[in-house]
Amino acid sequence: MTARLNPYISFSGDARQAMEFYQSVFGGELVLNTFGQYGPPDSPIANQIMHGMLETPSGFTLMASDTPPGMEFKPGTTMTVSLSGDSAEELRGYWDRLSEEGSVSVPLEKQMWGDEFGACADKFGVSWMVNIGQPQS
Repeated sequence: MTARLNPYISFSGDARQAMEFYQSVFGGELVLNTFGQYGPPDSPIANQIMHGMLETPSGFTLMASDTPPGMEFKPGTTMTVSLSGDSAEELRGYWDRLSEEGSVSVPLEKQMWGDEFGACADKFGVSWMVNIGQPQS
């Protein structure tokens, strides 16, 4: 049996928009289930996302949900999603889209360890790190 580690991001009512944005960045198949599908359809949170999952062509799995009433929501302080590899064009494309309407804390550029690295928060406040590895000689 194989184990996988997948980021699961909590949102405060905008999980649908965030996951649709991530699908536009990474491609892939997006499945969204609402609270109304599994509970009272007239609930104030019926249209919010109970569970969303994006499976990308690159093998990434990203999951998310809206935080229901009564649960704590503390965005941006406990998690960063890291993307790394040696596919520079692919990773730069992700970086461009993720940082476009967000805030860059470390520009994507060559670092002292030889790789290109950048850090940003996207327009939803989710922190991302991108590391483009250099070929080893």
